[in-house]
Amino acid sequence: MELERKSGILMHVTSLPSPCGIGDLGDGAYRFADFLHEAGQGLWQVLPLNPTGVEFGNSPYSSSSAFALNPLLISPQALVCKDLLKSDDLEDRPVFDHGRVDYETVKVWKQNLLARAFENFLSKGTGFEAYDRFCDAHGYWLDDHALFTAISDHVGSRAWQSWPRHLRDREERAREKSGQRFSTAVKREKFFQYLCFEQWQSLKAYCGERGIIMIGDIPLYVSHESADVWAHPVLFKLGENQKPASVSGVPPDFFSASGQLWNNPLFDWDRLKESGYSWWIERIGHNLRLFDCIRIDHFRGLAAYWEVPAGSQTAATGRWRPGPGGSFLEQVSRQFPAQPFIAEDLGVITEDVVALRERFELPGMRVFQFGFGRDASVYHRPHTYETRCVAYTGTHDNDTLIGWLYDGSASGAGMRKKRRRVRRYTGCWFGDRSRLQWAVIRALFRSEAEWVVVPMQDVIGIGTVGRMNTPGTTRGNWEWRILPEELRAETAEKLRALSRWCRRI
Repeated sequence: MELERKSGILMHVTSLPSPCGIGDLGDGAYRFADFLHEAGQGLWQVLPLNPTGVEFGNSPYSSSSAFALNPLLISPQALVCKDLLKSDDLEDRPVFDHGRVDYETVKVWKQNLLARAFENFLSKGTGFEAYDRFCDAHGYWLDDHALFTAISDHVGSRAWQSWPRHLRDREERAREKSGQRFSTAVKREKFFQYLCFEQWQSLKAYCGERGIIMIGDIPLYVSHESADVWAHPVLFKLGENQKPASVSGVPPDFFSASGQLWNNPLFDWDRLKESGYSWWIERIGHNLRLFDCIRIDHFRGLAAYWEVPAGSQTAATGRWRPGPGGSFLEQVSRQFPAQPFIAEDLGVITEDVVALRERFELPGMRVFQFGFGRDASVYHRPHTYETRCVAYTGTHDNDTLIGWLYDGSASGAGMRKKRRRVRRYTGCWFGDRSRLQWAVIRALFRSEAEWVVVPMQDVIGIGTVGRMNTPGTTRGNWEWRILPEELRAETAEKLRALSRWCRRI
């Protein structure tokens, strides 16, 4: 992928300002796009937009579908404008925490609203043609997703391997009967997806008019409790009763001394290769209709992946297995010759991973925090950045920049030592936290990296309270929200001036 010198912000949609308890695709998203434009920023990176579940810690990396969008992102205000809801319908909303997402409360309230919108859609008797066109165009994934969701809601569990055998194994007669029995629920879920895709495409077009490139995120693995595995079990390494024979993870690393046990089922790459990786080609093509560029999460798993025996308590018992490597990326590059991809090449990176990324000329990632922390590597220090890379102050798995420098779990002496290294590197010996924060951002903007992406928490300079995710934990993650007053005009002016000075606009 050819990069043009730009900078931008990592800001997940759920973190946007909104009166509805969670950031959505309404006015707050458009105000943020305006903020980016005013700040001279040409990149907006988001986390996966797929459905989330409270039972899985609300992680966008553990979804019931690799194709569907999260209905919680639908803007109720936009539905009022389409006459699918009345303004009175929004008056009974609960009192939400402005700074955190209360997923359980939001889910109950929004599901009731969306069900009401569906009833109004049916009663209006108009708009069916656009809805039908959407269902036809997306049928290759939407039919399975909608039926899976309907059955899951009826059974009360996404754990399809514990469903009655005829449903678990997708027997043709069982699917036909379920489709008839849950026809209204299936239509309703398709309607939610129709609304979500319509609102997203409208926002994407708005950003495109302002020269903003939308960067999405594809997790390498999918959840076992998903429509994807239920509908395509032969593409995964499953054992008895359709349970995973082995699962995904990573060995001990910067984030965890015992590794990370993700528990996703592993792909049967040999079977995928026989089909020309058709499921993956569909998935990538689908995402490239949603985004201008895609970050391939856990890119190193394409070179070699960490296989952990099912039932293990930690990932430390795993072993490396060869991934699909060049065979897969050759097929991808034939289908998508522009290769609008970013390789997330963090973690335990070996020569084969580097060779694979360089062979296909994909930009990798550099993370400032990795250049000055406990396991500091000069590779992640801005003066070493090559042009074909995307530089970050930190990722969604890191503490915020201020939290890392001042609020972290390290001892006071350890944090002071870290700050000294950063101050020595940036030349920022005096001043407050804000001065050091902007010295770090300036170091990235001045680097040779063609693209620089800064998490919004680091732009506004908040501490650990703004951390998005702590790997290895299941509570309190993915909840941070920005306050409307934190999108300040003076911050936009500061970013624009820095971007202009560093030739990024």
